[in-house]
Amino acid sequence: MNLRDIEGTKGPVGETLAEAFGRLFERWGPQGWWPADSADEVCIGAVLTQNTNWANVTRAMENLKRAGVTDLASIHLCDQGYLAQLIRPAGYYNIKAGRLKNLARLVCHELEEGLETLFGMPLDDARQRLLETKGIGPETADSILLYAGGLPTFVVDAYTGRILKRHDIITGEEDYHEVRALFMDALPHDPKLFNEFHALLVRAGKEHCKAPGPACLDCPLEDL
Repeated sequence: MNLRDIEGTKGPVGETLAEAFGRLFERWGPQGWWPADSADEVCIGAVLTQNTNWANVTRAMENLKRAGVTDLASIHLCDQGYLAQLIRPAGYYNIKAGRLKNLARLVCHELEEGLETLFGMPLDDARQRLLETKGIGPETADSILLYAGGLPTFVVDAYTGRILKRHDIITGEEDYHEVRALFMDALPHDPKLFNEFHALLVRAGKEHCKAPGPACLDCPLEDL
């Protein structure tokens, strides 16, 4: 995949984002994200990764698998206190246990065919149902829709905002929805593209565009 070969980018921002994607993909190739065995696991991981790193999520997921709590149906039936202890490595475990129960209630109780119903809705409707669920913010909702549902929505995280600000694509004053709209308006709505682009931005953020100070030497985006 190379964004230069995909038609449908719009305006100067689209051209800049296209160049960024092309450089990142040329350097690192496919990222294989999201690492999970099922759509349910993606949903669970999307909640667990709030305000923590993936290593901690992996430890919590391993606890859930050992306990046989690997899908939203089992989350729905699980005692909340027990669930909290299982996901303790992910931090904020009591809060996240409640959020997982809320998501499981939506999927298992309120939607007739569960995730199939959710992912069969128009994107904006599915996104709104998730955002109406307590504890599911826009980044979590978009992660679920993109990585579990294969729907064309762009996920914005701290890495994305940091990279865009340091390259003067945004001012840094924009909110989540404004940054997401930048990608949604400028790029073709291809879930495979959005998947790969987000994952590559995360890698660039971890390896080069770090919070304390950027390590620009040999960064694919150095002279973007």
